[in-house]
Amino acid sequence: MSKGTKRASPGAEEEKDALAGIELSEEAAAALTAVNRDVQRVDIFIERQSYKLMKPVFEKRRDVVKNIDRFWAVALMNHGTFGIHCQHQADQLALTYLEDVWVARDEAEPRVFTLEFKFKENPHFKDQVLKKVYTYTQPPAPEKNTVDENGVSDVAVDFSWEHHVKAGSIKIDWKDPAKALTKLYPRESAEGDDEDPAEPGSFFNFFEHESDPFDLGLCIANDVFPEAIEYFLGNAGNGELDSDDEDSDDDDDAEEIDLEKPRAKKQKI
Repeated sequence: MSKGTKRASPGAEEEKDALAGIELSEEAAAALTAVNRDVQRVDIFIERQSYKLMKPVFEKRRDVVKNIDRFWAVALMNHGTFGIHCQHQADQLALTYLEDVWVARDEAEPRVFTLEFKFKENPHFKDQVLKKVYTYTQPPAPEKNTVDENGVSDVAVDFSWEHHVKAGSIKIDWKDPAKALTKLYPRESAEGDDEDPAEPGSFFNFFEHESDPFDLGLCIANDVFPEAIEYFLGNAGNGELDSDDEDSDDDDDAEEIDLEKPRAKKQKI
């Protein structure tokens, strides 16, 4: 045997295939499906209760952070996905006027929501609040729509973000249409069968287009918003600003934006 050649341990092939080719009976598969739906029911109930309990806490946080300069700009930019889609310096400059971010969830179906971005007076657009609405269209209920003791129905378990939720859009009232960020940095369609844009362009395309191909809404509502303080302090996500390492595509003579400064503390709360 040549030096360096390893001999497989006895029974190695048998061990490798030991977990392959497992077949489930129809009865076992049905039982697993039923238990999995029970798990989903509990998850939905917990999510509903969590929303009710956390709403007043988020309202308290809202009052606290409104006095912290660039709180939401820093928190958002510290989320990796958001940072990738907000690399233009003009977008980052616009975000320095961001005063508040709020997620208003549907009481009946809190998995859908409206995102609200509130801005101070700024040189870019006249709107004080930019909204992105995600609307839930409930599918027809089955003949036997079981509702459990926690109020969770079969229809709720069958919820599908892809099939039952539609994202809305708004037209931003730009102060100078020729300098609209969505015009300067449009969302460019991909070629072929790729549904995702080849170039997302300005972050503000997120509001002006119905489609949300990169799930930015879910990232903001489910990641950044509930953990906003941790993202602001750099304790969540990657803790890095992508704009530090990426070449800016902005040719404007905009001032340099320092969104990193508040993260130096790194303290835990």
